[in-house]
Amino acid sequence: MKERKRLAGKRIAALVADGFEQIELTVPMRALRAAGAKVDVVSLRHGKIRGMNLHEPGSRVRVDRTLGEADPTEYDGLLVPGGFINPDLLRQSEEARQFVRAFDVARKPIATICHGPWVLASAELVSGRQLASWPGIRDDIVHAGGVWRDEEVVRDGNWLSSRGPQDLPAFVREMLDLFTETTPIHAAASPLAAQSSPARTSPPLAALSATAFLPAPAPSTARRLLSGVATLAVGGLAVAALRRALA
Repeated sequence: MKERKRLAGKRIAALVADGFEQIELTVPMRALRAAGAKVDVVSLRHGKIRGMNLHEPGSRVRVDRTLGEADPTEYDGLLVPGGFINPDLLRQSEEARQFVRAFDVARKPIATICHGPWVLASAELVSGRQLASWPGIRDDIVHAGGVWRDEEVVRDGNWLSSRGPQDLPAFVREMLDLFTETTPIHAAASPLAAQSSPARTSPPLAALSATAFLPAPAPSTARRLLSGVATLAVGGLAVAALRRALA
């Protein structure tokens, strides 16, 4: 008889917006589905959202539900990938912050990587918790009251976190274990003398040198849109000044 998959019957929400780091969503999502879980991509809007490979545009992923349509009580766990843009958009959404809080209040498993913990910080959940993240947001974690660990994977109660794509093998392995646990998962007591790892002395070489190899920019819809917004803004100021002068 075929062995039952370890996450069969589990339902996981992947909270992502445009600009997500592609590998940080696709690799964990494939592993979850291979283990039998049903994964829904939950986002800020309908349609397809754009992934990124560091600084370069990646593939699109179809959204299953918007935050307004997704009910946290219907899910067994939460995945929050990173990327430079994705979590910055999510952390500004009250719906996204409430969505994340609902999982933590119920002590359901939350797995996050790279810049994903930005969303947890903006949801005011980081204080007193230990976690890893992309080194560039270490100070954000510390200033939010968390303990930042420069480790490939950090487990703190119902939370699992990693620094970035380089940690994906360990992250995926531990994530599958986390999502098999029975909820609620209560936080373990943190060491009284827990201190954050020191700040890095320089950014990761891959991120530091990536833009040097990008091709020269071509006209894009986004640039044309931003240029139009700037033109309108400047034009509006000019009109307002002219009206004041004629008054």
